[in-house]
Amino acid sequence: MRPPRPRPRPRAALLVLLAAVAALVLMPGLIGRLAPGERHSGTATAPEPPPMPGVPSGFFTGSDAEGVRRIAGAQAWLGGGELTVGHTYLPGDRWSNIEGHPELFAPWARWKAERPGRLFVLNVPMMDRNEAGLGDAEVRDGLRRGATGAFDAHFEALGEGLVEHGLGDAVLVLGWEMNGTTYGHRCGPDPAAWKAYWRQVVGVLRAVEGQRFRFDFTPSRGRDAVPWPECYPGDDVVDIIGMDAYDQPEGVSFEEQVSEEYGLAHHVAFAKERGKPVSYPEWGLFRNGDNPAYVRGMLEWFALHRPVYQTVTDYCPHGVWGCADNPRSAEVVRGALGAPGRS
Repeated sequence: MRPPRPRPRPRAALLVLLAAVAALVLMPGLIGRLAPGERHSGTATAPEPPPMPGVPSGFFTGSDAEGVRRIAGAQAWLGGGELTVGHTYLPGDRWSNIEGHPELFAPWARWKAERPGRLFVLNVPMMDRNEAGLGDAEVRDGLRRGATGAFDAHFEALGEGLVEHGLGDAVLVLGWEMNGTTYGHRCGPDPAAWKAYWRQVVGVLRAVEGQRFRFDFTPSRGRDAVPWPECYPGDDVVDIIGMDAYDQPEGVSFEEQVSEEYGLAHHVAFAKERGKPVSYPEWGLFRNGDNPAYVRGMLEWFALHRPVYQTVTDYCPHGVWGCADNPRSAEVVRGALGAPGRS
């Protein structure tokens, strides 16, 4: 799904050291609760993560009406634990799909309206042909055009459609994983234009009558192609600072994911410095197989840092309900998110 994150570079050793220190301050006792022999083998026993009352949680189970229906199956698998976050993605192939349409919005609107307190999270591409392998020059041109308002009408239509469907309080994960190379809405070719474009889009969406959107700035964990803080567009246009964090690269422990350059500890410290809450829109297994120690570490991290929401990416190889390849990790998730007293 995504290429492995590069290891920290020697020139960044100081940043890595500072992140490691921050990790020890930010998560007292966490490292000691992970059995050293279980980093990737899962052979040792470690305490189960605590339940996470008050941390809104969900599984990404699909983007359309079928994804909504699958939430009930995931809840049954959890033994009755309720998933209060519905998370989906707008297609990034063409602008008409980025504007959204009733076939996507209506099922999620019905799900959200069924019970108070449910949260709808929507990933919004910032560029059409978003996964078409656009070159840097084309991306740069698109970012600069967007910053001058060339695409405003598409985002205005999106905002109006969301409000019309009762989704005007959605969390919008705009231009996610911008620090990588996967998407056409990436930041690397022109960080200044990327930030200006983000600000332009947020301004358009905030001007939509009846909206109460929150905007989630979500890079991928680690350095990736460009340091993600270089893409941060400003506190006045960001409500939540998220992070997509998969179990990769191969052989890297959860502790290393915490302390790496621009890793989990850096993310929490960056958000705290700006007075922003955190989120984890995408996380799951990837390069290290069935890894219950990693899953336990992430769930304990959530219990400690209380994100606005967290959503497991639930399909192979990442998932725990929809992927039978990860049974030990699945049991850890059921222990933390399942209904109290489930059998």
